[in-house]
Amino acid sequence: MLRALLRYRGAPDQTVIVGPALGVDAAVIDLGMRDYLVLKSDPVTFTTLDLGWYAVHVNANDIAVMGARPRWFQPTIVVPPGSAETTVRRIMRDIDRAARRLAIAITGGHTEVSAAVRQPIVAGDMQGLVSRRHLILPTGARPGDVLVISSSAGIEGTAILARERPGEACRVLGTAGQRRAARFHHRPGISIVRAAGIATRCGVHALHDPTEGGVATGLFEMATASRCRFVVDLDAIPIRPYTQRLCAHFGLRPLGLIGSGALLASVSQARVRALLQAFAAEPIPAAVIGHVVEGKGVTGRRNGRVVRFAWSERDELTRVL
Repeated sequence: MLRALLRYRGAPDQTVIVGPALGVDAAVIDLGMRDYLVLKSDPVTFTTLDLGWYAVHVNANDIAVMGARPRWFQPTIVVPPGSAETTVRRIMRDIDRAARRLAIAITGGHTEVSAAVRQPIVAGDMQGLVSRRHLILPTGARPGDVLVISSSAGIEGTAILARERPGEACRVLGTAGQRRAARFHHRPGISIVRAAGIATRCGVHALHDPTEGGVATGLFEMATASRCRFVVDLDAIPIRPYTQRLCAHFGLRPLGLIGSGALLASVSQARVRALLQAFAAEPIPAAVIGHVVEGKGVTGRRNGRVVRFAWSERDELTRVL
């Protein structure tokens, strides 16, 4: 369905360097300057907690994976009738706090009360700049590349599960564990802006930020965009114990859980060591999880044997919330 929808592109415009495509989460515009303009829009709908914080970071992430620096943000905030003024104030404070941390200016936006929504929703519009020589595309993976992931799978989903289902999370993780898991969006955090900057300086071929559908869908999208086949060691993908335990309790697949906070990179054999060393120096956890070959799709391996690779058309989180 998405492939069909992406055919509707409006008027042709030669300044659009990168437009709508499967696996591509931001647009690139050539304004005839030294830098390209990178554009991104994304809503936050899975949670109402720290809504503004999420909105800034998930949009900034998709700017950063293009090699760009996020600079400007415009939120559209829609709340249901009867919402307290403090709700909107809290959302804007969260947006301000997250934007200041990433040196992003709030340049405008829109607020609205509407009976069309049952809970507050923030849709963000982010813009950034990237020099022409540093532009990175998720289409850039090449046969012979090594696949690397930073941090771990399901970070954002873990925080949402622990916050939206605190009683069950306490029973599974204990009270202290639930509190730590509920703050996964802060620590280890859902921002990959710093990691993407490191990867850009190391000369990676492609980057991708796995969000809805988790790391599994992110790998599928990246392979599809690059028109290559990814061979992935599923056992090598880092998954934190709290994520494992919550997913086991709710009957979810960790690799299909919304995954902001992880960064997928495709890098040449010659530069993978430098990339891992640069991550370690920060320190940002990272692991080699596979390689790129000719072909299409994703091949999964466990214990050295080929297994069925499953990716989700809908995020695993939707089975619970």
